[in-house]
Amino acid sequence: MKSRAFSQLTFCAAVLLLSCRFVLAAGTFRVATYNVENYLDTPTQTRHAKSSEAKAKVQESILALKPDVIALQEIGSLSVLEQLRASLKSAGLVFPYWEYVSGFDTNIHVAVLSKFPITARHPHTNDDFLLNGRRFRISRGFAEIDIQVSANYSFTLITAHLKSKRPIPQADEAELRLEEAKILREKIDARLSTNPNADLIVLGDLNDTKDAPSTKAVLGRGKFRLVDTRPAERNGDAPIGLHTSDQRNVTWTHFYPKEDLYSRIDYILLSPAMNRHWLATETYVLSLPDWGVASDHRPLVATFQTGDN
Repeated sequence: MKSRAFSQLTFCAAVLLLSCRFVLAAGTFRVATYNVENYLDTPTQTRHAKSSEAKAKVQESILALKPDVIALQEIGSLSVLEQLRASLKSAGLVFPYWEYVSGFDTNIHVAVLSKFPITARHPHTNDDFLLNGRRFRISRGFAEIDIQVSANYSFTLITAHLKSKRPIPQADEAELRLEEAKILREKIDARLSTNPNADLIVLGDLNDTKDAPSTKAVLGRGKFRLVDTRPAERNGDAPIGLHTSDQRNVTWTHFYPKEDLYSRIDYILLSPAMNRHWLATETYVLSLPDWGVASDHRPLVATFQTGDN
């Protein structure tokens, strides 16, 4: 019993230490993204229910980040999202506002938790496309919301979870992912065409590396090309945010056991206007012991300044 109590105290102390380490100045806020891998209460034909241990590790990771806004992928039912909110609230991290978007996939969904009011919601749940003469729907939908950080500052957030690399008999997975990416880019262009100076964050699990056609489609080209924040571990390496071609920071966000492969497939991308608010030195991939208990992904967070004092 003493050992168990000591372990719990050690965990609480670790979370408190991380919280204190990343306290930010007034007029700044954190935005995170996290694929929480099958955060389900009950199993489906193809997915296992999330264990209590795994849920606790997800919560530990979110508490360590202390985000003001967090986009989640692979959330199950709305009730399980409410359970997660309640658990975080009991640990002192309160998200009064939330968005939950269902798509064609009835098992897993995208969601957003926010400390700040959500002033507009534009869920995209029924988009479809034609591929090789067959009609397909976007699997997970896109959540698009406007968030009011302060009286003088707001921004738009779009989160996505594109088609995985898991093969399916109906079509090539890379082609499906590219078509989904093109539709996501249409949403981005629609917002930026209406307001070229829009503060926009696009984030989530794009399920491919930075040079893949689908990722390039989301990034776009020209004056509305998105900025890749490329978060990295805070492990003592050189300062992040330099974006040199030979930069060797540890940036992987996902482990694929079939190929024993670690890769960066989760992103926080910024419109040119949003890039001016970005604090690169306060942007990172979370590295915790036993991270894989929570998910096959690691969360990432970016920090921004509003200009408010």
